[in-house]
Amino acid sequence: QVRLVESGGGLVQPGGSLRLSCVASGNIFSINIMGWYRQAPGKQRELVATITSDGSTNYADSVKGRFTISRDNAKKTGYLQMNSLKPEDTAVYFCNAEGLWYINAPYERFGFDTWGQGTQVSVSS
Repeated sequence: QVRLVESGGGLVQPGGSLRLSCVASGNIFSINIMGWYRQAPGKQRELVATITSDGSTNYADSVKGRFTISRDNAKKTGYLQMNSLKPEDTAVYFCNAEGLWYINAPYERFGFDTWGQGTQVSVSS
């Protein structure tokens, strides 16, 4: 079983910065894509950014130039650096990862698509 744990959320003033982390644990063979999504009250969950295993990134237009997604494959950890935060960035931020895991041996691999529990980001003066 694969588990994701996010951290780094909090309350910040407009224009401030936060760095979110997402640590994956379990018998992970590979993580193909890591992504960050967010859900504001009364709204649907939306994509923020994704990063593939070879470092290719994709961003929502609303965060381009302000947010940076990265990952440390050795640590099985993903990051979201958020700068120039705006009140409209307020949401619960969720980490997602897709890849392969195994139960007893790496040659018996299964796909996974797992979500973290979320971390609250609030931007307010």
